[in-house]
Amino acid sequence: QVQLVESGGGLVQAGGSLRLSCAASGLTFSSYAMGWFRQAPGKEREFVAALDWAGISYPDSVKGRFTISRDNARNTMYLQMNDLKPEDTAVYYCAADRFRTAQAMAVTTSGMEYWGKGTLVIVSS
Repeated sequence: QVQLVESGGGLVQAGGSLRLSCAASGLTFSSYAMGWFRQAPGKEREFVAALDWAGISYPDSVKGRFTISRDNARNTMYLQMNDLKPEDTAVYYCAADRFRTAQAMAVTTSGMEYWGKGTLVIVSS
C-alpha cells in the first residue's frame, strides 16, 4: 500500500520559516512526480510546488520564498518555506503521481494518484 505522511507544520510569525517533509512508502519513489498543495478554509485546494525528472514548477504566489526538493534515497520530499505571510495559512498536502508531470500538477488536482492527509501551517500577523 502507498502512504504519504506530511510533517513539520505549526504556528509561526509572519516573516518566519518552516520546513515541511513528506515521507513516502509503498512506491518506487523515483518514478513519481511529487508535489505540494494547500487548502485554506472556504477555498479550493491550490498548487504550491512540484518537481519531476525534468524540472520544478511554482506559482507566482510562492516564487522566491518556497523551495521544493526531494531525497530519493530517503523517499522524502521537502518544502522549505521562508518569509511566510498570513495568506500562506492552510493545510498543506503532499501528492504523488506516476502519470503526470510537475507542470501538469499546476493545472488541476483532479485525478491525482495519491494524497497525504495534510499538515497545518498557521502564520500569524
